[in-house]
Amino acid sequence: MSKFKKKQAKSKQGVPTSAMPDIVFMLLIFFMVTTVLREVELQVQIDYTSAENIEKIEQKRLVSYIYIGPERLGGGELGDTRVQIDDSLIDDIGSIRNIMYDKLMEEPRLIVSLRVDENSEFGMITDVQQELRHAGTLRINYSTLRDI
Repeated sequence: MSKFKKKQAKSKQGVPTSAMPDIVFMLLIFFMVTTVLREVELQVQIDYTSAENIEKIEQKRLVSYIYIGPERLGGGELGDTRVQIDDSLIDDIGSIRNIMYDKLMEEPRLIVSLRVDENSEFGMITDVQQELRHAGTLRINYSTLRDI
């Protein structure tokens, strides 16, 4: 036997966890900043008109968008003027009244923003406005580009 013995540490080595909450919050903030929220997939083409006097809506969560423009058929082809609410095309203009009334009941301060293609049929826009009036959604906004 040898005269020399190895000394063993009396305390156990543990994994330090004091920095773990910092790392967790950094990862949480990173994913919150880099995550892209899903937006509406447009099925109609929108070329905004320009305007000089425009105002920015601060509370975006109060806004519901209605898109009016020629339907995208694929391959760069465009069809007739159609109305899109959320992700679906509206076949019956009369159904806009029910859809928007339900949204108004969920959010009484609802603002309807019309995003209209500059070459859309004016009759279609008038019909949509009438349906919004019948639904009681009287706060209407028209989305435009700033004319510089």
